[in-house]
Amino acid sequence: MTIPHKPQPAGIAEKILVLFAVCSAAAAMPLTFTGPAVALPAISAELGGSPIAHNWVTNAFMLTFGSTLMAAGALADSYGRKRVFLCGLAAFILFSGGLAFSPDIVWFDSLRALQGFGSAAAFSGGMASLAQEFDGKERMRAFSLVGASFGFGLAFGPMASGMVIEAFGWRAIFALVLALGIIAFVLGAMFLTETRDPEARGLDWPGAISFTLALSLFTYGVLRAPESGWSDAVTLGLLLGSALLMVLFCFIERMVKRPMLDLTLFRYPRFVGVQLLAAAPAYAFVVLLILLPVRFVGIERLSAVAAGQMMIALSGPLLILPILAGVLTRWLPAATICSVGLAISAVGLFWLAHIPVGSDHAALIAPLLTIGVGISLPWGLMDGLAVSVVPKERAGMATGIFSTTRVAGEGVALAIVSAVLSALTRSFLGAGYEATEAAQRLVTGDLNGAGLALSGMGEMELIHAYNNAFSLLLWLLTGITIATAIVVFTFMGRGTGKENDLVEESIAI
Repeated sequence: MTIPHKPQPAGIAEKILVLFAVCSAAAAMPLTFTGPAVALPAISAELGGSPIAHNWVTNAFMLTFGSTLMAAGALADSYGRKRVFLCGLAAFILFSGGLAFSPDIVWFDSLRALQGFGSAAAFSGGMASLAQEFDGKERMRAFSLVGASFGFGLAFGPMASGMVIEAFGWRAIFALVLALGIIAFVLGAMFLTETRDPEARGLDWPGAISFTLALSLFTYGVLRAPESGWSDAVTLGLLLGSALLMVLFCFIERMVKRPMLDLTLFRYPRFVGVQLLAAAPAYAFVVLLILLPVRFVGIERLSAVAAGQMMIALSGPLLILPILAGVLTRWLPAATICSVGLAISAVGLFWLAHIPVGSDHAALIAPLLTIGVGISLPWGLMDGLAVSVVPKERAGMATGIFSTTRVAGEGVALAIVSAVLSALTRSFLGAGYEATEAAQRLVTGDLNGAGLALSGMGEMELIHAYNNAFSLLLWLLTGITIATAIVVFTFMGRGTGKENDLVEESIAI
């Protein structure tokens, strides 16, 4: 029996509670990667493990989250958005609780991967459900509030995690995640209306498996490259296998009647521009959410609370400016707002590159704030633009494609940036296996371990090498962000005037 698209209009109170449920889930998501980032030095000290294992603390979650979002969106359209939302939350709650009792780093990384699967289902199901509950300008206001909730988690997650770590230890950081997940589950179970796409044909299993394996092999290959070398046979095999699987995925999606990823959409410049825009925050902003807490706590020896307070300057603008960006679309094209925002972020990255490690931390506030302000402008428009490119009935696919580009891009960017930072640090430390191990430990915030690995070098020399590498990395990120701003402006500015008017109207508040 087919469930109707929308059995009956929901009352205002029910809609508010549905929105609160999805916002609670959205606020929990950033806590799942900012919290462990702040706690990484403490986690690695207690659970042990290699530098690669420590990198997987973040990458395991990002990989499974990003690589299964499209599949979760297709499942939501086929089997029910509420059902997928609740099942995802149940898994998210279960594995988040298990992380607090992890006996070693292998268990921790494994549970992080499982937590990512649950997050993907909860996020895709929740966003697709929201698209059915609200229409027109109400829908865009709802998405803006979800974005603000995500920004709230980013803004205060590091500081809250730092306070919890200092008071109760790192295992307690998952308590807030559990609380938000439970609130979202209870409200969703009570007030969400079950909907599905009557034209859906189930999950594209070959496409889902090939895409997930492609991302997995690529991420693993990039993560092991700093230790084994880029010319290592296993590393090259992983990267080649990833490329072949991605080609296979594209072939599969062209053959199936209801693809998980509709490749024909890439014929439209505005759609391509939206996907490039989705990936932009990964290297202009998100990687800093992981790298900076590690630098502050592990290298500069700040307390977890102080590190969290510093991060508010970076992520705090997400609380307000995404909504302001929606208002600005009344007078300015979305392409202009998004491109200007990315250019502002590039200025902040360039500025931050000139502030050495160990400087007065007050000097970091202005460049971090500049980056946060810049990235907040496109952040408020991205979800609305993504939903506008497909029919409402395929909202699960729309959010799945866009969120996959964004989150998978974040996971891939984090793996690449970590590998690049490790390689740059090693180049400043010198040649040899000891320098390679020391560089990897510095990137994960283990200054003492780096000193033991490279006993002939003092702490100040290690910090100096790390500083040079970090500054050069920021230069690279600045160039990439500027290039992306230009491409996004060019692609999103193309298309018919009628198409542009429709999109601008859909994202205006």
